Amino acid sequence: MKFIKVFLAGVLAFVVGSFLVTFIWILVLVGVAGSMESTTVVEKGSVLKIDLGETITDAPSTDPFAGFDPLTMEFTPQLSLFSALRAIDAAAADDRIEGIYLRLNGPGTTEAGAVEELREAILRFKESGKFVVAYNEVYTQGGYYLASAADRVYLHPQGGMDWTGLQSQLMFYKGLLDKLDVKMEVFRPTVCKYKSAVEPYIRTDMSPENRAQMQALVDGMWGTMTEAVSASRNIPVEQLNRYADELAVTLPEDAVACGLVDSLVYEDQVRDLLVEAGAEPEGEGDFRFVTLGEYAAQAGGDLKHLSSPQVAVVYADGQILDGEGSGDVYGNTLAGQLRAVRLDDEVAAVVLRVNSPGGSALAADVIWREMELLKAEKPVIVSMGSYAASGGYYISAPADAILADKMTLTGSIGVFGQYFYAIDALKNKLGITVDAVKTNRSAGMGTVAPLTAAERAAVMRGVDRVYETFTGLVAKGRNLPIEKVLEIAGGRVWTGSDALGIGLVDAWGGLHSAIAVAADKAGLGEDFRIVEKIEEPTGFAAFFSSLSARVKASVRQSELEKMMKEYKAVEELLSQQGLVMYSPYRVELE
Repeated sequence: MKFIKVFLAGVLAFVVGSFLVTFIWILVLVGVAGSMESTTVVEKGSVLKIDLGETITDAPSTDPFAGFDPLTMEFTPQLSLFSALRAIDAAAADDRIEGIYLRLNGPGTTEAGAVEELREAILRFKESGKFVVAYNEVYTQGGYYLASAADRVYLHPQGGMDWTGLQSQLMFYKGLLDKLDVKMEVFRPTVCKYKSAVEPYIRTDMSPENRAQMQALVDGMWGTMTEAVSASRNIPVEQLNRYADELAVTLPEDAVACGLVDSLVYEDQVRDLLVEAGAEPEGEGDFRFVTLGEYAAQAGGDLKHLSSPQVAVVYADGQILDGEGSGDVYGNTLAGQLRAVRLDDEVAAVVLRVNSPGGSALAADVIWREMELLKAEKPVIVSMGSYAASGGYYISAPADAILADKMTLTGSIGVFGQYFYAIDALKNKLGITVDAVKTNRSAGMGTVAPLTAAERAAVMRGVDRVYETFTGLVAKGRNLPIEKVLEIAGGRVWTGSDALGIGLVDAWGGLHSAIAVAADKAGLGEDFRIVEKIEEPTGFAAFFSSLSARVKASVRQSELEKMMKEYKAVEELLSQQGLVMYSPYRVELE
């Protein structure tokens, strides 16, 4: 028996050791291959080709396996929004770049805020006098919104485009929970009638308040899109809405007749159009194209002297969770980053980029405290991404100034508690019963029996207290009367377009504008460096953890396919414990 144990232990050690050695060699070979890759040379006469072949993320990824699918062994490059914006701005002043060719056929991004900021960067590029030409076989509404910033927009003769208006839909699970004998109790202040993150679990349709809220959100975002297209294509907004209502853009010829595109051409014919626009072909061959990712890698260096004061960019990207970690916004981790920039004498101002639906009320308050301490010593500006709602707004409130995109989803000033009771489901569906002993009346409350009236009252006291704290901190941070805050709170979500008029944000603008405001408030003029503060994962364990997470994500994606977004939304909400400041809404431009 002892021999067998030793033998099996030896076999296990051999297998594990072989795996580790193989994995290390893979890393080494990948590193060698990466070092042997030739750097793209940007020559004079180059054209910046934005094909969105890279996945554009709001925050830089610290995942060593980001973009890698272990099931298909394919790799999709990732590019942070800041890097993309900086590359487009650098190209405007680069005499080697003649113009931009928008060929929007890659994965890119569908987050409304990111698309809006990319469009603004393209409009800034056009101020240089260089050309921007767009072409695609099919334009989604988000893709066309971006492409409409171009001087000329072309479409494939057999292609098409979607111009039907925006929709945001919710899936409701109450019927499923009823069938499973799972009960959910929700605790929220009576005034938080718009705090509807839990509605899918307690209703079968939208409440009147949520329907009104969602209608206002899609109307606001569609208004931003149509106003932008109207300005670029010289088509009245009323006419654009009529096109959508009447399904006027069904065929490619319709897009030309309605003035949404300039002509129908094949891609080989775009060559002559690019020459007309000012591009110089490379002999008889193609143009000197350089992709956004390739150019961003070269434009990433900060040309300011290393001794220049810093504007630090710190990221709060993802749901807000308790404790420490990576991949989301962990309260203690982000608080530590804010503390570090506060104590760093080289940092003169800070931009906190918030792209978060919120989450843990406790973690949000941990971050809020560090924001208060930071603001007392240095200018701190919040740049809101596609969404900065609920707990995402809680951590934004102390800033000296808040900038949001017009299509940012923000506000959702509210809180709720949730409780799942699955004892009946275990008993009735699986035949499993649970029993327990306890020292006091409410020990392990809710685990083996429904909540009592006293226990419900205790939870509700905590919910009311957090809501009172939340609204009070917003009133203080935004310098608003508490009565005004209570009017716009109640858990209601607002677009950035509407948030400006009610005092939730100070100006419209993206990350580019927020950095400029931070530098101005610090009195830096033009002499400053922009430094992204990112927590890099360290240690061999981080690689294995990342690879494991990547494999799980790939398996889930392959199994759930189109249901993956719904699954992630449910998983995100149910992962929250205790009192929650969370808003689930994301309107993507597809």
